[in-house]
Amino acid sequence: MTFQEPSESFYEAVGGKETFRKLAAYFYEGIEADEILRPMYPAGDLAPAAERMQLFLEQYWGGPTTYQEQRGHPRLRMRHSPYKINPDARDRWLRHMKSAVVRLELAPLHEAELWAYLDRAAQSMLNTFEA
Repeated sequence: MTFQEPSESFYEAVGGKETFRKLAAYFYEGIEADEILRPMYPAGDLAPAAERMQLFLEQYWGGPTTYQEQRGHPRLRMRHSPYKINPDARDRWLRHMKSAVVRLELAPLHEAELWAYLDRAAQSMLNTFEA
């Protein structure tokens, strides 16, 4: 028996660009009203942040490399280091992201795989225990 690579990436399997656009849009709907997380974004429109998240996640999951072409290596911890990400901020981020992921109505295996990554990513951004 020989090992065969999957014929499509996770990105393709879950619906490609439109799925990741929805995920970012749903997520930032929650951020808009969050009194702890919203101040971490510059005043005004959250659309640029949503687009960056979409492009990053697309690239991570096997889609276009637009994020790296426009912004370079993701360096997530470095890019988030100016912000105080304590357990409350992390938990809020996870709550908004979980809501967004559920709204996608992915197949259970895809939802679990996506959620496992997002949860690990959120845990790794924790940079303080100060309130």
